Amino acid sequence: MERTMIKDLPSKENSQVQIKGWVDTIREHGKLIFLEIRDITGTIQTITTAKDYENFEKAKSLSKESCIAIVGKVNPRPAGTENKDSPAGNVEIKISEIEIYTKCPPLPFDIDNKELNEDTRLKYRYLDLRRPEMQNNLILRSKIIRIIRDTLYKEGFNEFETPILAKSTPEGARDYVVPSRTQPGKFFALPQSPQLFKQLLMVAGFEKYFQIAKCMRDEDLRSDRQPEFTQLDIEMSFITQDDIINLTEKILKKIWKEILNVDIKTPFQRISYDESMKKYRTDRPDLRKNKNDPKEYVFCWVTDFPAFDKSEGKGKMIATHHPFTHPEMKSFNTNPATAKSIAYDIVLNGTEIGGGSIRIHEADIQEKVFEVLGIGKEEQREKFGFLLDALKFGAPPHGGIAWGLDRLIQIILGADSIRETIAFPKNKEARDLMLEAPNTISDQQLKDIHIKVDILKKKK
Repeated sequence: MERTMIKDLPSKENSQVQIKGWVDTIREHGKLIFLEIRDITGTIQTITTAKDYENFEKAKSLSKESCIAIVGKVNPRPAGTENKDSPAGNVEIKISEIEIYTKCPPLPFDIDNKELNEDTRLKYRYLDLRRPEMQNNLILRSKIIRIIRDTLYKEGFNEFETPILAKSTPEGARDYVVPSRTQPGKFFALPQSPQLFKQLLMVAGFEKYFQIAKCMRDEDLRSDRQPEFTQLDIEMSFITQDDIINLTEKILKKIWKEILNVDIKTPFQRISYDESMKKYRTDRPDLRKNKNDPKEYVFCWVTDFPAFDKSEGKGKMIATHHPFTHPEMKSFNTNPATAKSIAYDIVLNGTEIGGGSIRIHEADIQEKVFEVLGIGKEEQREKFGFLLDALKFGAPPHGGIAWGLDRLIQIILGADSIRETIAFPKNKEARDLMLEAPNTISDQQLKDIHIKVDILKKKK
């Protein structure tokens, strides 16, 4: 017999069906046992009686969260007992057969406890994810990514993957590094973003690229920051800033309509960086009339960022966005230190949810920008020789944007942390409590990758 999903049971009234899932609740009433069964689509009430000795005894032996299959007849529930919270709440199943896949031992915590300590939830994440709230969160995340993909495919984009093992390059945050076994003393770096690869895809002539990309940055955590996070990464050739802004607004408008049934007005307001800092004292202005209203959504663009900024305590210039952002050439040729850039951030309710820029496609301008950043000719060749070479081979004008998907979904959900939007996140100390990672590795593993561990002992 084929499995029937719980959401489809109302159409199977008076039929014999098989369902599979988990025991959500157990209610014993003398010679009656009610098992509420849950699958990914909803819950259904099932019934067995003492007259059916074998199934009754099996039902008595079950515990919450045991995984089972049930065969039985779908009957209408008595009037007044319907469950309005379930898609199958107007029917129930009279059990004729129970198959037990796995019995669940006593749970380490009550899955229904909404006040549960977060570290406990993360240690037993596979149980925490059974909660309806977490399943709804992750299903909503999947729906948003589907909307993004469908929209971009219709716009003529191609989806490409880029390498996870790459080269350590100065992009702003600290790299996660991976030692090489076959090249002693040398290291890969995990990508902070696909920035350089997507530019090379434009040089290669693909013109429209996107990726749902994993990015890794070894930086301190906040409620909206993780060591590994997910970006929507977009790059386009032969375009202007307006093209990227219009595309972004089109996708966001579609997400808000399909997910929240909210019509957001486009185009969004645009504010220059200087105006934003002067008027709001931040480059992430919150333009809501009522800042305590989580269902008020006000987007804006912040544009015309400074190309460079003084590095705190180091006395040298750093790139405001990244070293591959195209400067506004009139101001750059006048005085690089005060030059503007063709860069833009998308801000929602005071939170930056994405940022991008027009990129440098001319090798000579890229070299000049590196010089302003204090990267000499030798270091340019060592760190970015591949990019400078590529830009000389007919590189098109190009630009793009990256959204922080976890952060965007956090706002849509009204969640306190992006950890509520990620299946298996790290905790506040950047640890995976379920896997107990990071952890130590064996001496042989260290030997294989030519590493000696020398950790200074803390003074008592």
